[in-house]
Amino acid sequence: MTTAWGAPVLARFPEDPRDRLRAWDASDEYLLGHLDREEVPLDGTVVVVGDRWGALVTALAEYRPTQITDSWLGQEATRANLARAGVEPGTVPLLTTQDPPPGRIDVLLVRVPKSLALLEDQLLRLAPSVHAGTVVVGTGMVKEIHTSTLNLFDRIIGPTRTSLAEKKARLILCTPDPALARPAAPWPYSYRLPDGIGAVSGRTVVNHAGVFCADRLDIGTRFFLRHLPQPPSKRPGLRVVDLGCGNGVVGTAVALADPRAEVLFVDESFQAVASAQATYRANDVPGHAEFRVGDGLTGVPDSSVDLVLNNPPFHSHQATSDATAWRMFSGALRALRPGGELRVVGNRHLGYHVKLRRLFGNSEVVASDRKFVVLRAVKR
Repeated sequence: MTTAWGAPVLARFPEDPRDRLRAWDASDEYLLGHLDREEVPLDGTVVVVGDRWGALVTALAEYRPTQITDSWLGQEATRANLARAGVEPGTVPLLTTQDPPPGRIDVLLVRVPKSLALLEDQLLRLAPSVHAGTVVVGTGMVKEIHTSTLNLFDRIIGPTRTSLAEKKARLILCTPDPALARPAAPWPYSYRLPDGIGAVSGRTVVNHAGVFCADRLDIGTRFFLRHLPQPPSKRPGLRVVDLGCGNGVVGTAVALADPRAEVLFVDESFQAVASAQATYRANDVPGHAEFRVGDGLTGVPDSSVDLVLNNPPFHSHQATSDATAWRMFSGALRALRPGGELRVVGNRHLGYHVKLRRLFGNSEVVASDRKFVVLRAVKR
């Protein structure tokens, strides 16, 4: 990526030479070009929110910007890209969306996330640190910026306008108003689950902003909950993984149905793992649970797991991709004990049965309807 501060070599994480998706796009370039053309002073506290793969903080590393991200993968990509650019570890503070932000922000750069709720949550968290002289610039592709996006900046930070489009990217230019009366933060959000979905019927779910379907139970998970494996009657201490756990409702259902089970909740989203932990605690679940932010089953010992439950995503930001599902399935095969089971829910058209047969040598349909299918694969 060519910028006024150099041309860093950038990659996504985990790095895959077959991956043709870049670690930056036109919105990153547009924002960096704007900072250079407008000679925005960067000698104060610079905060970059939602930097997808670290392109922005890597380009601006000499100013020691603080990155705030919800993505563990994005954070790891940032570390690798900074190291590749010769930046000493610790030069760029790497915070998560669950960490307190800096107390004063002089330049706030926002890469607009896919989730409007996450944008709202982050702007509300950051607004007290913004002052009248703070330079606030958002960026995103045209298809990512809507009237609702601009309204959030306008209601939480101050008067907002947009730039002309350039290479299908757009800037959000916001003038902070410290006297603005901001709305109360609605997150985290809790609701009661419906009946007829097994052990979690009528239970409480807690969602931090940005978690998939944060205000209701999505229909895919509802279908999955009705087709989870029954707890074995003779084998105590089953090791179960809720892989890509989101708000943790699936793993919580397992723990409620079988208090002897040891459940590991894993997601690459800091917001998701915080939600899963809050959901688990809100329901006073007996037994043992572990909560981990990371890349799927990386770090889980080989042949140490009895059951993996998974509803894999099929998007990487705006790009449709099966790379994440493939990594999840491959990780499950490695981590499962012989005889262990991977159970997956997904849209019928995604063809997960083909991937499972290639990896496991078997795939069985547990249940299906017009939209979803639940599949079972066993490690031989």
